[in-house]
Amino acid sequence: MDAAPLDSLAGAVRSSGLLAEGSSGVALCSGGADSAALLAGLAIACGPERVHALHLNYGLREDSDRDAEACRELCDLLAVKLSVERPQVAESGNVQAAARALRYAAAERLRAEGGSDWIATGHTRTDLAETVLYRLASSPGRRALLGLAPRRDRVIRPLLELGRDEVRALATAAGLPFRDDPTNEAPAYARNRIRNEVLPVLEEIAPAVEATIAATQSELRAESELLDRLAVESADAAAGAVAAAPGETAAIAADALAALEPALRRLVLRELAERAAGRPVALGREPAAEISRLSRAPEGGVVELRGGIEARVEHGVVRFAAAAPEVPDEAALGVPGACRFGAWRVRAELRSPPSDPLGLDVAVLDPRALGPVLTVRPWRDGDRIRPLGLGGSKALQDLFTDRKVPRSLRRTLPVVTSGNRVAWVAGVAVSEEFAASPGSDRAAVLSASRHP
Repeated sequence: MDAAPLDSLAGAVRSSGLLAEGSSGVALCSGGADSAALLAGLAIACGPERVHALHLNYGLREDSDRDAEACRELCDLLAVKLSVERPQVAESGNVQAAARALRYAAAERLRAEGGSDWIATGHTRTDLAETVLYRLASSPGRRALLGLAPRRDRVIRPLLELGRDEVRALATAAGLPFRDDPTNEAPAYARNRIRNEVLPVLEEIAPAVEATIAATQSELRAESELLDRLAVESADAAAGAVAAAPGETAAIAADALAALEPALRRLVLRELAERAAGRPVALGREPAAEISRLSRAPEGGVVELRGGIEARVEHGVVRFAAAAPEVPDEAALGVPGACRFGAWRVRAELRSPPSDPLGLDVAVLDPRALGPVLTVRPWRDGDRIRPLGLGGSKALQDLFTDRKVPRSLRRTLPVVTSGNRVAWVAGVAVSEEFAASPGSDRAAVLSASRHP
């Protein structure tokens, strides 16, 4: 291996400021140039003994075993420990989302087992530019443009300051083994079209397009933090002057709303809507303008927002409250891992079973029976479960009736399934089929809580 390009990769890792002195972690290794460069930079910057590489072979391509071979060759060269897993992922539906959930769940499990500090990915500045362009085309709003943060929880991205071509050139010059994924050229995926068709045209117009997008996103992230703080402070000041109605969580006087600058007015309205919803709410310019118009109208009115929240304007006050709840979309839950399901955050941990019974709000299940990825979805007609201790199967509809679950809430509760079988209904029932055996030293502990 050539020392000079390796030193450059290690320098990029160190200058990212994402790794504390003496820290250790898990590096995701795909077999490609980006992850090879990441692993080499980490091994030199941290020491190979502090890096544990992880490769997931989904078996979705005939030549996928060659990716694992490239990872083994690389790790042997760098003296880095490698774990290879072969999870099963369905070849229908959103395959990429399911694979991503499996990947991060496996990395988090490996990180927790080793007591290490971080999970590193080989995302580059080019990946960031592609993400911003994709979100710009498909998802309106400032928040959508803030993806691929340098750090998010345990996940770090030390190579975001380098472009993909630069990373590949360093990996090649260093003599690192890697191979290219042929699916990166497939036009069926929107990201590939941005990579292979859109970005090359933009580079002809402005060669520094990637750096410009990255710099813009960095400024936008800093400004976003400031705007969000101003929105919270303004909402606190305005809402504190309004007497709350029973069950009300957020309100603002029409006069206080009118005194705000239009841009801040929308952000304050969104902040109040999110307080009422207990989760992120999309509130664009049109609904914000309609709420402002109604706040000046003598008769007031109601504006329905996405996420099951209503803005009710009456008697000079804008009040936010939950409308009839929307049925949430299903989500993938890695074991271990976490996901959002409507107003809930559902978490799965792998650990020793708790010594005391925890009730129906927490499920203590057998990880071998569950598998590595679960589905969190709404209740469906015909769903059945074998409730722990009941000694038989029961329809969820009957169980809801027996346990006095309000009809308005039934389709918003997290129903966790493995395959087509119900393993747990948060707060209602744990399945006997998936319950951890007494005396087990390892369990999948599932919990659900309302998220902000």
